[in-house]
Amino acid sequence: MKVSSKLVGLGAGLGVVACLLAQPTLAADKIKIGVIVTLSGPAAALGGQVRDGFNLAIKDLGGKMGGKDVEVVVADDELKPDAAITKAKGLLERDKVDFVVGPIFSNMLQAIHRPITENKTFLISPNAGPSSYAGKECSPYFYVTSYQNDQVHAVLGKVAQDRGYKKMYLLVPNYQAGRDSVAGFKLDYKGEIVEESYVPLNTLDFQPELSKISSQKPDAVFTFMPGGMGVNLVKQFKQAGLADSVPVLSAFTVDESTLPAQQDAAVGMFGGANWAPNFDNPQSKKFVAGYEAAYNSVPGTYAMQAYDAALLIDSAVKAVGGDLSNKDAVAAALKKADFASLRGNFKFNTNGYPIQDFYLTKVAKRPDGKFQTEIVQKVFENYADRYAKDCAAK
Repeated sequence: MKVSSKLVGLGAGLGVVACLLAQPTLAADKIKIGVIVTLSGPAAALGGQVRDGFNLAIKDLGGKMGGKDVEVVVADDELKPDAAITKAKGLLERDKVDFVVGPIFSNMLQAIHRPITENKTFLISPNAGPSSYAGKECSPYFYVTSYQNDQVHAVLGKVAQDRGYKKMYLLVPNYQAGRDSVAGFKLDYKGEIVEESYVPLNTLDFQPELSKISSQKPDAVFTFMPGGMGVNLVKQFKQAGLADSVPVLSAFTVDESTLPAQQDAAVGMFGGANWAPNFDNPQSKKFVAGYEAAYNSVPGTYAMQAYDAALLIDSAVKAVGGDLSNKDAVAAALKKADFASLRGNFKFNTNGYPIQDFYLTKVAKRPDGKFQTEIVQKVFENYADRYAKDCAAK
């Protein structure tokens, strides 16, 4: 009997795959993967990139991993911890998934990490990488295909230091990833911080903070504002007349999930990243072309890291011959990361977080009118996070 995979929650552009997914399969004959990300509210674009990047990888893998069909079940965490826990338990108890991929936000990860890993189910984060699970609380069931949260922000701190910015204004949301971003920025920046502004998650009006920036006249602003927060901040920053006089060093504030809404207001703003759409290697070029053809949008790091998450799982399934019953063998296969990452250099540290290169990026408008981030310079090479030394679980 020939069986075929069933992908749930496919994004636009993968209809050709959907038509192949006709026959049901027995649970033992397929790989089940739950994808839990934010798909509603101002941050939905981020989760959409993860979902679409992951599904594109499954399509490129022919709908199979290790010779077995793949079923993907997509869940929306609604950016609510209680909802995230409920959805995660549904993936484990009802859908009986072999792997969970997600989430976007670190506070959602903190909600679902324990229920999933204590169930001895492998959790692969394509974005969130809080410090809390990089050290003493590391787990053999948790792997990250993005970064440890501090690292991307450290790129901007290093750049601010190297460029001689003597006074910085820091603006971040008040949750774990926001606090991690400030810690990361401070690793290499030794100048004066005139103010640290922590705003509630999902803040959309930044007028009080912009007034402070205007009056305090910092040499530059560092900000981490993902999703809809970043869209509004950049637009209001431009409207306030600050964009021409105050450089912006950002992380996840101007990227491919926000640029379609920010457009010209974001051009010239800097970011820190482990990849950009103009990355120059064959696998990355193929991915970008495939993503744009499937979804008519430019992929960002969220999509890239999700694509890599699928390749990581595929490499592990192949390594164990499709037999996921030996959890130790699966963990060892995941840790080897035996796949060609879209970003090139990639390997896991002892804590399941990557060792990789990081870059300064800048927003540009392409000849076709679309916007993307582009690599300006490499800032860190084979950069390992500072918490791995405290991880003993792996």
